[in-house]
Amino acid sequence: MHLSDPFLSVGVGVAFWAISGGALARVGKKLDKEEDSSLTPLTGVMAAFVFAAQMVNFAIPGTGSSGHLGGALLMAYLLGSRRAFLAITSVLVVQCLFFADGGLLALGCNIFNMGFLPAFVVYPAVRRWTNSDGKPAAVAVVMGGVAGLLLGSLMVSLQVALSHRTAISLLTLLKFMIPIHLAIGLIEGLATLAILSFLVKVRPTLVPSSRPGKASILPWVVGLVALLLGGVVSWAASKDPDGLEWSMDRVGAAPVHHAWQTFTTHLAPFADYQIPSLVAKFGEGSKASTSVSGLLGSVLVLVLAVGVGVWLRRRAQPKNPSQ
Repeated sequence: MHLSDPFLSVGVGVAFWAISGGALARVGKKLDKEEDSSLTPLTGVMAAFVFAAQMVNFAIPGTGSSGHLGGALLMAYLLGSRRAFLAITSVLVVQCLFFADGGLLALGCNIFNMGFLPAFVVYPAVRRWTNSDGKPAAVAVVMGGVAGLLLGSLMVSLQVALSHRTAISLLTLLKFMIPIHLAIGLIEGLATLAILSFLVKVRPTLVPSSRPGKASILPWVVGLVALLLGGVVSWAASKDPDGLEWSMDRVGAAPVHHAWQTFTTHLAPFADYQIPSLVAKFGEGSKASTSVSGLLGSVLVLVLAVGVGVWLRRRAQPKNPSQ
């Protein structure tokens, strides 16, 4: 559900840059006061996992559309709202700057829609429902996945309508956005539940948002899965348009040329998840190019998320009075 620049006005894009930037600043201030840094490695590998998982689009039967795991709700259960927001922001920044996915003007909107809403609106609401053993209630997790996608699709529709870049009305767009994202959200919720259920079995103290031990091998396992998803499983990704693209096609939304999109495309070195040197050798859409994009993107996201976490940790450390 990455919103792209052509559908946004500069005013709406800048406004959500300010909103998301303010949220990130507040999260940073809260995190740099935390003494426990044991979640930093897991934050990095979970961000890499979500980047790789988002490359694997799954088809929505009977629609001609596809979707992918958003991941913010899953990370909120494992990391808490603040670290999940930081992790999904790292994913979206790398996707935008390196792969031209979403657009630079739309980055603030995408961070708000795909990060803030699931982490700070949906997760706090659904985490209250737990089983008697303290584990997440299955229905709450699934409904959380649905709610996150529906809220995101509603916000995307509002952002497009406020931008007036297309003549399509808000109600017309919602007629397509809501049903298709309801289906995608259901799969998101079921996938989140499946992953959480597996983690509960292998590490019962991890969910929800418990602190793993410093010697945990979980980050290594998640990192390996991320590499497999980005490097191999991404070959099988559906070629159908995602829910947002599918909806725009159905309503005939065709915005005029947007200079921001041109800028973003030229700025990103691996636009459309294609490695230029590999495209020249093996052709566009080759498995080699897809694999390298997945692996490279996962590593970049890991480095960014961990780097920010380490920076926040160092900033929080008291300075030596003797210095």
